[in-house]
Amino acid sequence: MAPPVTERGLKSVVWQKIKATVFDDCKKEGEWKIMLLDDFTTKLLASCCKMTDLLAEGITVVENIYKNREPVRQMKALYFLSPTSKSVDCFLRDFASKSENKYKAAYIYFTDFCPDSLFNKIKASCSKSIRRCKEINISFIPLESQVYTLDVPDAFYYCYSPDPSNANGKDAVMEAMAEQIVTVCATLDENPGVRYKSKPLDNASKLAQLVEKKLENYYKIDEKSLIKGKTHSQLIIIDRGFDPVSTVLHELTFQAMAYDLLPIENDTYKYKTDGKEKEAILEEDDDLWVRIRHRHIAVVLEEIPKLMKEISSTKKATEGKTSLSALTQLMKKMPHFRKQITKQVVHLNLAEDCMSKFKPNIEKLCKSEQDLALGTDAEGQKVKDSMRVLLPVLLNKSHDNYDKIRAILLYIFSINGTTEENLDRLIQNVRIENESDMIRNWSYLGVPIVPPSQQNKPLRKDRSTEETFQLSRWTPFIKDILEDAIDNRLDSKEWPYCSQCPAVWNGSGAVSARQKPRTNYLEDRKNGSKLIIFVIGGITYSEMRCAYEVSQAHKSCEVIIGSTHIVTPRKLLDDIKMLNKPKDKVSFIKDE
Repeated sequence: MAPPVTERGLKSVVWQKIKATVFDDCKKEGEWKIMLLDDFTTKLLASCCKMTDLLAEGITVVENIYKNREPVRQMKALYFLSPTSKSVDCFLRDFASKSENKYKAAYIYFTDFCPDSLFNKIKASCSKSIRRCKEINISFIPLESQVYTLDVPDAFYYCYSPDPSNANGKDAVMEAMAEQIVTVCATLDENPGVRYKSKPLDNASKLAQLVEKKLENYYKIDEKSLIKGKTHSQLIIIDRGFDPVSTVLHELTFQAMAYDLLPIENDTYKYKTDGKEKEAILEEDDDLWVRIRHRHIAVVLEEIPKLMKEISSTKKATEGKTSLSALTQLMKKMPHFRKQITKQVVHLNLAEDCMSKFKPNIEKLCKSEQDLALGTDAEGQKVKDSMRVLLPVLLNKSHDNYDKIRAILLYIFSINGTTEENLDRLIQNVRIENESDMIRNWSYLGVPIVPPSQQNKPLRKDRSTEETFQLSRWTPFIKDILEDAIDNRLDSKEWPYCSQCPAVWNGSGAVSARQKPRTNYLEDRKNGSKLIIFVIGGITYSEMRCAYEVSQAHKSCEVIIGSTHIVTPRKLLDDIKMLNKPKDKVSFIKDE
């Protein structure tokens, strides 16, 4: 047996389920198989296991089903696919006729419900070659131990585009998302009470009703032919417009800052050390990353050299300030510390790269952004005139257009919408006529842009006693929602339930007289309640951080947060700009 996959929450749960429903199901002692994946299942497996885990399950080669492959007729093949016509057609080509079969036999596992039309196609074409055909109900990517994504970034366009000709596309996307969300609940073995944010749009309400109906169907009959009642958990569905501020603000906690300021693609960070180009994957197998990713950059810059001193305390190798060159020397002198030091070098590089972007421009911006976002300055004084905070940012030639647009948006959010005349003047002053849709199109998310909104902005929790850095005073809205949900303080008019009788919610872990008080924390987590969040249209790294912070503070309730996809400010602005364009102008890579 290979060593178990890292014990990291959701990823571990998903891997255990894949192991039980796929690998254990078709395992034969001493028999090796070839594994075929499509793009979605490649991401899914990569998120929760390593090649060594697959080897331990008897997989000798992993291939992409879309690519041309040589036949290996003496071996059986395990197909792990999403139930789309593209993937099924590729499978059928592998078993076109007995003489041309690519493999000895096939075991097929679909991530989700396979439509009858596709199932019948498989049955009619090559049922003799198939040993198993099953649906396993995991149709999401466990991105981190408490974060999942449905990996459907184009849902953003369908859910928020004003074009009425997209209505059918939107319905189909909503149906598919509901199916995927049910697989999240099923994997966690939860049948949660479903709630949603009622205003200003109806996406959350529509999606919540669909999920409720599909959960009911899914749990009607489980393996023991019993109906599974509602569990002590909640699923809350929210539209992206609920907190526009957190999507455009510069964040100074390590992970959020790095993904905002540096060109990190697919969690891969490229850097130079010793004059050589290197790359590192930012993932939870790296304990140092997990330890520092949610910390403020100022703390990270203190922390890494401290760790270096711990490592090198046996030799006085790094006297004084820890620099990258000193670390490189240390690796040469102390090869047995190479692995630990390599990690530190990656993160020190990452932190220094962030600072090289932060120091010249972003630092000045952050003060203005915080004042606009909170409506108060660092001393707690009310900002009397938001325009006076904004103008220096717009006049500064060293800020790029994206940063200026982000500042204009924060200004508009702070005054709850502005006049057409004022917006035109701002757009002309900054010469961003071509980018103006990045501002105007927020209205399709239910965010007041023009004209000013008559409705009051929602009240925020008073966090003035919490210790924060001056340039990081803003707290994402999601944190208020999570804390209120756990303490049962969400207003039921604003956050209605879908089902008539919501499950007894015990998020705060209050122990009833009939329950024995639990002493063991892990036991508590196992039996405790879960708060599952789904945001339509993307979540930010700072919102992901809040899920961990709140779980940490409320030990009896674990927060699992997810979305259609993960967004950075730049990516989101690009998507918002396209909302009023016709569909054929928006480039999708969609697997039908």
